[in-house]
Amino acid sequence: MNTQTTYLASKPHYEILDGLRGVAAVMVVAFHLLEAHSGGSHLTQIINHGYLAVDFFFMLSGFVIGYAYDDRWNRMSIGTFFKRRVIRLHPMVIMGSIIGAAFFFFQKSPCFPGMDNVSVGTVLIIMLYGCTLLPLPLKWDIRGWTEMHPLNGPAWSLYYEYIGNILYALFVRKFNKVALSVLVFLAACATLHLCLTAPKGDIVGGWALNWEQQYVGFVRLLYPFFAGLLLSRLGWLIRVKKRAFWWCSLMIVVVLSVPRIGGEDHFWMNGLYEALCIIFIFPVIVSMGAGGKVTGKRSVGICKFLGDISYPVYITHYPLIYTYTAWACNNNATIAEGLPYMILTFVGAFVLAYACLKLYDEPVRKWLTNRFLKGSRKVK
Repeated sequence: MNTQTTYLASKPHYEILDGLRGVAAVMVVAFHLLEAHSGGSHLTQIINHGYLAVDFFFMLSGFVIGYAYDDRWNRMSIGTFFKRRVIRLHPMVIMGSIIGAAFFFFQKSPCFPGMDNVSVGTVLIIMLYGCTLLPLPLKWDIRGWTEMHPLNGPAWSLYYEYIGNILYALFVRKFNKVALSVLVFLAACATLHLCLTAPKGDIVGGWALNWEQQYVGFVRLLYPFFAGLLLSRLGWLIRVKKRAFWWCSLMIVVVLSVPRIGGEDHFWMNGLYEALCIIFIFPVIVSMGAGGKVTGKRSVGICKFLGDISYPVYITHYPLIYTYTAWACNNNATIAEGLPYMILTFVGAFVLAYACLKLYDEPVRKWLTNRFLKGSRKVK
């Protein structure tokens, strides 16, 4: 028997955190659908702060990584850690790139200026490159949105997720609580500075391979990821006796749905709100989620489903969003006119994600685990 797997199975599982990841993923899909009607304005976007879900995902990841692996390094090699993370994350990265290529030629629109005269061969090359998750240079952008992963935009956050895992395994896992606290404090200062000085008053960004966007991406990663890790090490949990999942879910929905603050005359006010969310509110939500309990069968089932579907829907939904955005742009559609198609796209995103989960992701991860991890020895 694989003793590492037995060890993991013996640890309590945070079902609420799984469910909250799913709630945030639902908000991301809705945010992206409504974004198609925003006209590129951050001021009038409905579910205005939906992009902060990425920062929440990073904090959840840091917390879970610390909880799952911090006390295992005397029994686990760095190589085994990386194998586990790649097996967990990368099959769906590949699927997201494939789905992005399959939908690409249904997305031609003036809102995607780089798509003119793109050949099938070029798309296939970009798809294969995207399967590696390596960032794409700007000169290879085939959509015109300066994305590192133009077939599947949200893959940029997985690129930083991998960087966070690498930094943790090579360096930060060795930090004591004081050193980690200093790192988190400095990252919080960088987050506050970016939020208050961003040209448009928000922390949006991280998806392009240039210095400005890479800086935004690293700042968005460092505080939430390592604050989540610190939270796990300190064990600062807020005990909520009843309905912890529902209260935390409500907090996430409210935080991400708050309208733009300060307008175009006071960008700093919106930046301050985002900094408060990332630095203070998200840790509280994670602490409440980790400190709460799920008791009813319905809540347990909802948390499990949302946890299972959260990553697949996040990493596969955007090719459908590109397609809907192109339709809305080509037809100059209002939200009312697009509502039936938005609902269809929303449901389709979850059906597609569930099919990928059950028919591809779970079987592939099981095979990879048996092939590369089963019976692996614990080494220091």
